[in-house]
Amino acid sequence: MNQVMSTFSTWLSQQIASLPLSMMLILFGLALLISAVGFYRVVYFISIGYAFSIVAMAITVVVLLRQNLTWAAALQNLLLVVWGVRLGIFLVRRELQPAYGKELAEVHARSAGMPLARKAIIWVGVSLLYVIMFTPSLFVLSPAPGATAPAGVGSLVQWLGLLLMAGALLMETLADQQKSAFKARFPAQFCNAGLYRWVRCPNYLGEILFWVGNWLAALLFYATPLRWLLALSGLVCIMLIMLGSTKRLEAQQDARYGKNPAYQRYVRSTPILIPFAPIYTLHNLRVYLG
Repeated sequence: MNQVMSTFSTWLSQQIASLPLSMMLILFGLALLISAVGFYRVVYFISIGYAFSIVAMAITVVVLLRQNLTWAAALQNLLLVVWGVRLGIFLVRRELQPAYGKELAEVHARSAGMPLARKAIIWVGVSLLYVIMFTPSLFVLSPAPGATAPAGVGSLVQWLGLLLMAGALLMETLADQQKSAFKARFPAQFCNAGLYRWVRCPNYLGEILFWVGNWLAALLFYATPLRWLLALSGLVCIMLIMLGSTKRLEAQQDARYGKNPAYQRYVRSTPILIPFAPIYTLHNLRVYLG
């Protein structure tokens, strides 16, 4: 038994040593600082705090780990910065739009009176989540001891991940722009224009694909089981969160437009999240995040 415990202790020490713990603590501090905006309005923990935490972390690792910077790593972090800045600006501008006023009031009403202790738990929890989600990019710039840079097929996988990130960012940007423009013209109608003709939540699909691409771009840098666990945990969490967000949006739209025959035809013929897949509702899906 002592031998087993000693072997496990040695293995665990090696796993922990493979992590850039000092950088992770710095990133966690950044996420805490920026996400603290949620104490003003709770929703900011997972909106503005989310977007700009990723921006701050991407800039920080490039500056502090610039000796390990490659063209692929630079592009990965640039995409993360562009994604976060775009999302943050979009969220701020959306709050100023009259068409979003009622929904914004409902969001604030749901979180009004939340105890400070609960806010603190959310604050710490989401900040930790943002660091875990960011670990693929961090691992690219902080290779595990003894790891070699990807070449050949490995390098191709890295660039495929970056291409997926860029395409997903474009999809998410177009979807948000198309819905905002549609709602400005027809505030009382459901959006079924542009990308929304193919799928009911293209912005959420773009979000999922962006983080899948970020994970894929670092695939060859998960040199230890603990790195694999952290990177995969972040990806699974954001996917579950987006599924939960999709389910919640579906319920809100059903309540708002459910009596509209055109809306009923739309939801019966347009997949909710994945184009061409015959999945039209997430009502029966149990999601514990988001």
